Amino acid sequence: MINDKAILVGVDGSHASYKATWWAANYAKHAGLTLQIVCAYSLPSYAAVSFDATYTAMGDDNAAHSDAQEILSKAKAIADEQGVEAATLIVTGDPASVFVELSRNYNLIVIGNRGKGGLAERLLGTTSSSLPAYAYCPIVVVPYTDDDGNLMHLNNTITKVAVGSDESKWGLKALEIAADFATCWDAELDVLSAVPNLKGIDGEDDVLKSYEDDLEVRIKPLQESHPNLKINKRIVSGPAVSALTKASYDHDVVVVGSRGRGGFTGLLLGSTSQGLLQHAVGPVYVVPRKYVEAAESRLDTVPSSPAEVPTKSLEEIAGVEEIPVAKAEPEVVKEIEKTIDPERQ
Repeated sequence: MINDKAILVGVDGSHASYKATWWAANYAKHAGLTLQIVCAYSLPSYAAVSFDATYTAMGDDNAAHSDAQEILSKAKAIADEQGVEAATLIVTGDPASVFVELSRNYNLIVIGNRGKGGLAERLLGTTSSSLPAYAYCPIVVVPYTDDDGNLMHLNNTITKVAVGSDESKWGLKALEIAADFATCWDAELDVLSAVPNLKGIDGEDDVLKSYEDDLEVRIKPLQESHPNLKINKRIVSGPAVSALTKASYDHDVVVVGSRGRGGFTGLLLGSTSQGLLQHAVGPVYVVPRKYVEAAESRLDTVPSSPAEVPTKSLEEIAGVEEIPVAKAEPEVVKEIEKTIDPERQ
């Protein structure tokens, strides 16, 4: 899990994005990775689609740039509270396409999900434009609230990880990454395999046994490569999205592959209003389709980590500017942290 790449977290001034910053900084510190924070906006209507509602200078590039710096200063201070020194970037233009290109340079991209509006909606988008489908590195989506509007508490340590497993190359890569991630935290790994409702069909027991055997075959290499990892396996009947959403209630992270359609990997996209990313109550770690496919085409094999995907310099990516900012005052950060996670007080 530790390589020469950084974690990137996207912020837009919303409390959801500051919560994502907290998660990203906590993980960066634990894994020994560096952290970069990016704020994206587009003119003329950035206030409506990019920044939180408190940032309202419509169509004014200077004001937008100033607001972006203020947002970055708060996020930088949140990272600093955890002992993580973060670099800061500003992106102008369409963030979805820029983030895809930026993803070549990172171990992981983290975004906060607050439902409708803001940066997260633009990056999650639809099946055809979604960052989880086309990024060159894994994506973590951190929810701000559950479906009822209750704030989600995030733990400093990760003890339980769940992964949706199917036989596709995307699902197998998700399984491998989940094992590495769980090992990094010395956590347990629960491997879930969804099957159709078999109740009442002929040969129900035999069909179920075949699913169990397939799952055993998928897990065996992990048991050999991660001998100290506690792996639990479970067959779940019914829709995959329900199984993983339920798992998000009692696991610190849920890992899943993204290939667009079918199985565990199809539940993320297609209809974002119905998918796991909208209903999970804990962070969802997505192994993107593009990451696996692009890596295969370049390297003939799936890379062991994002560090093996060719990078692109910031100068080659239009609309990206690295800009140092001073961190916000401690009392500002304290107020934000009290709002985003009252249980931490």
